[in-house]
Amino acid sequence: MTATAEKAADTGPEQVIAGLMSRARAAMAAFADADQARVDEAVTALAWSIYEPGRAEELARIAVEDTGLGNVKSKIIKNQRKTFGCLRDLMRVKTVGVIEENKAKGLVKYAKPVGVVGAVSPSTNPAATPVNKAMFAIKGRNAVIVAPSPAGLATTTKTVDYMRAELKKVGAPEDLVQVLPAPVDKALTQALMRAVDLVVITGSQNNVRRGYSSGTPCIGVGAGNVPVIIDDTADFKDAAEKIRMSKIFDNSTSCSSENSVVILDSVYDQAIAALKSVGAYVCSAEEKAKVKDTLWQDGHLNRRVIAKDPDIFAKEAGLPDAAAKADFFIVEEPAENVGKEHPFSDEKLSLVLTVYRVPDFKAAKAQVQKILDFVGMGHSVGIHTKTQEHADELAADLKVVRVLVNQAHTFGNGGSFTNGLEFTLTMGCGTWAGNSISENLNYKHFINITHLVREIPEDKPSEEELFGAYWNKFGK
Repeated sequence: MTATAEKAADTGPEQVIAGLMSRARAAMAAFADADQARVDEAVTALAWSIYEPGRAEELARIAVEDTGLGNVKSKIIKNQRKTFGCLRDLMRVKTVGVIEENKAKGLVKYAKPVGVVGAVSPSTNPAATPVNKAMFAIKGRNAVIVAPSPAGLATTTKTVDYMRAELKKVGAPEDLVQVLPAPVDKALTQALMRAVDLVVITGSQNNVRRGYSSGTPCIGVGAGNVPVIIDDTADFKDAAEKIRMSKIFDNSTSCSSENSVVILDSVYDQAIAALKSVGAYVCSAEEKAKVKDTLWQDGHLNRRVIAKDPDIFAKEAGLPDAAAKADFFIVEEPAENVGKEHPFSDEKLSLVLTVYRVPDFKAAKAQVQKILDFVGMGHSVGIHTKTQEHADELAADLKVVRVLVNQAHTFGNGGSFTNGLEFTLTMGCGTWAGNSISENLNYKHFINITHLVREIPEDKPSEEELFGAYWNKFGK
């Protein structure tokens, strides 16, 4: 049976999933004795399945055709860059047998599989995300069953077929990677969540909540809504170009795309001028109203304009030719306009960037936290500055997992060749967002660890060592 086998009309979700699970467990059993070299060979095969230039382009094109989201050029880069970075990370770590030994503590750690992984993937990344998760899963000698977004089903299915073909080429069990058969719906995805050993969800918060309530251990991630500060010591040209690069990448489909920029009053005009010089179009009050009415309809984002090219967005919103020729659109909002009644403070999944003007850095810090408290709790913020103390203060004071300094957020938040974050397409946002992890999803989340524990010389301090300072200050 292939990964694309169709469901029989009289077969229920549980029966479909039972068949997939049986094949997944058989594949794991056949792969159980694989050594590290064999595992790494299989992981490299998965990477090549999408990194190969022809397939990277094909899958990017199909993804845009099927979902209507993003653009082909960016998705090619995403398919290759994320995969290459992830492979780099995975080739540097051990996940088979003894992975750590601490003789002083008498501890030896052995890596073991977590089991069959249910990987829920979004329509925004129907090729790159499934490969990313499959690489993590197989690195831990697990099997993975991908639950695609219905809109991205054709892309994800083709991607899984390529992964299976590469596994077969290296002699690894093809059923280490499978995909839900058409038609994919909530019932089938929910049945998968209940049956697997670990659920990992990237995408809608509705899916995350269903994963948490499935009864299966689950890693879900929070929503993005990235705010970025430009302070009075920033390199405005550099900041503007990095914001542009990040904002327009894949037409802002990334959860790490800048959704708002907070600019200090003393340099507001300079920063806006820099943004305009790299392709921003600043909307008038009348045009801003048109953008709002176009971007949100019946309280929901309008699929005709989200993640679309600027000329398409401008035409739909009735903006002038100058806007259609721009790279992205700026709407200016008063600092107090954050919250449910002010949708421009929300995640926009489009080439619309909200800009706030604040009096000083203290106000900027408060502003980005206020934005995240509304949408994007825990996810990330950015700052463009030459004052390291400002970055340190954000990291010390904000309820956020990542603070990126002088970086194009989309290219840095999920791992970069110029920062130390792990490459991933799934960013944990901590308990602030109801997540179980506060780091980038990586291979460590796909292994169980057995601890071999030996006796060591007694390590027991005296009562005086532990309580002495307390007794001296407060008495016994």
